[in-house]
Amino acid sequence: MLKIRSLDVAYGGLRALSGVSLDVERGQFVAVVGPNGAGKTTLFKTISGVVTPAAGEITYNGANLLAVPPAERAQLGIAHVPEGRQVFASMTVMENLEMGAYTRKGQERWGESLPIILQLFPILAERRDQLAGTLSGGEQQMLAIGRGLASAPDLLMLDEPSMGLAPTIVDAIFERIQLIHKNGLTILLVEQRVAEALETCDHGYVLETGRVAMEGTHKTLMSDERVRRAYLGM
Repeated sequence: MLKIRSLDVAYGGLRALSGVSLDVERGQFVAVVGPNGAGKTTLFKTISGVVTPAAGEITYNGANLLAVPPAERAQLGIAHVPEGRQVFASMTVMENLEMGAYTRKGQERWGESLPIILQLFPILAERRDQLAGTLSGGEQQMLAIGRGLASAPDLLMLDEPSMGLAPTIVDAIFERIQLIHKNGLTILLVEQRVAEALETCDHGYVLETGRVAMEGTHKTLMSDERVRRAYLGM
């Protein structure tokens, strides 16, 4: 589905990504983990078109994604739930969800998608007329994910969904993400909380200083001595 080959990204002469290659197959749950500054968010911004790479290739369903204008990439079935949630604070919960359904597919499937979103996140149904800016951090994260699902995507990209949230809320968010995946959606997750990400993914990549340091199935990475020592505190 998504193939990235030898991706290089630089900011003002500083290289944020160097030779990054990864694959996301249809139906997979792929996690990219690593410390702050590893290049995880830059990777997502490059896929979405916010950042232009210096070198490398990105293909999506066999087509050259880098040739597609950023504003049109969502129409291909890619939903990017950004770091820090970035909900529309002055709009209601329902208006935020409607904004997510602006793609052709999102509009066509709005009648199917909305009940699924509200079933996944019942609090959004309760607060549908409340301004998004008045929600708690956890509720805003649920809204951000719901807004991504409203576009009826084929690939859901989640950037640090645990950021700034209490552990109990993080557990609830990850339970919903697993459920979304079990319902058949392909997920690419960037996450600093390595244990939670690797426990739930099919395949994982460890990104360090802009490079892929290691990759493998969740079992392989969870049992790797370096990963256990550096990221899992074991």
